[in-house]
Amino acid sequence: MVMFFQQILNGLTLGSVYSLVALGLTLIYGILHIPNFSHGALYMVGAYVAYYFAGAFGVPYWGAMVGAALVVALLAVASERLVFRPLRDAPQLHDMIAAIGLLLFLEAVVQAIWGADFHRLQSPHTQIVHLFGLVAPAQRLLIVAAAFALMLALHLFLQRTVTGSTIIAMAQDREGAALVGIDASRVSMLTFAISGALAAVAAVLFAPISLIYPAMGDLVILKAFVIIILGGMGSLPGAILGGMVIGFAESFGAFYISTNYKDIIAFALFVLIMSVRPSGLFPGGVR
Repeated sequence: MVMFFQQILNGLTLGSVYSLVALGLTLIYGILHIPNFSHGALYMVGAYVAYYFAGAFGVPYWGAMVGAALVVALLAVASERLVFRPLRDAPQLHDMIAAIGLLLFLEAVVQAIWGADFHRLQSPHTQIVHLFGLVAPAQRLLIVAAAFALMLALHLFLQRTVTGSTIIAMAQDREGAALVGIDASRVSMLTFAISGALAAVAAVLFAPISLIYPAMGDLVILKAFVIIILGGMGSLPGAILGGMVIGFAESFGAFYISTNYKDIIAFALFVLIMSVRPSGLFPGGVR
């Protein structure tokens, strides 16, 4: 029974990271209908920026996280201005090709600067917590707590602030929002900034128990797309639930079957759920 609850913690850890990445991705798709494959590169850049701040300048872990979130938010805004905005009236395939090109470009730049070696970001929270017979690394508990705090903060921002309401209005009816005076350009920039910051925070939270390398975002972005399709394209609750489903599938699959098949198990579960609910768990737009 102890090992069962241990896998629940592992599933929550993975699911929290996946949900944060998927939330940013689903915000962009729900509002701008852009399949932003470069989102995985933003996740990767966030980890490298935090690693650089901590190693080169001795910035504490939390300061490195904030710095990475700001840098990646600015990078995301720049990508919206320079890459995606000029393609606003082009076919969606052009957005997809541009996103993949940006992904490859950022990976090449990072590899040219830091090389292809693996790196690890040290966390100050190395304690082992013993709770009701469970052995829980403090970093894993931190990931779960921080991720859920960010999810709650995003929900309150969208539901309780005027700026958040403009984002939801844009997602529901872009033309109608423009008619009532909402600045579509400003909302697009803000959405990309939030998306980039969430990806960077997810990467920095996960980096101390994983590895940092140029292609680290490739599998993550693939899973993020699976998650937003599973949860319902553009649905924020669906992104969170979908992330948890994939996280738990990987955790339990790796423990009870084999670590070699954890990704296959997660994708097989996705196919099974989609065969029952083709429109996803929470069909609908951003809400």
